[in-house]
Amino acid sequence: MVQFNFDGPPVGDDALDISVECQAQLLPLIREIVQAAVAAGWSQDDVLLAFVELAWDLYEKRRGDL
Repeated sequence: MVQFNFDGPPVGDDALDISVECQAQLLPLIREIVQAAVAAGWSQDDVLLAFVELAWDLYEKRRGDL
């Protein structure tokens, strides 16, 4: 099971680091998924684009919840 180590949400000046923190936590997992897909013959560009589309879909659905 994958473990993430997020403390409470960033506030004040720490809010600027949210992207850096998310990237540090998620990049190894995403790299591993992409490497496995490429090893299975998938296109790296297609897999990375799928991540972008997934993230955008999650963002758009969240906006609809507001």
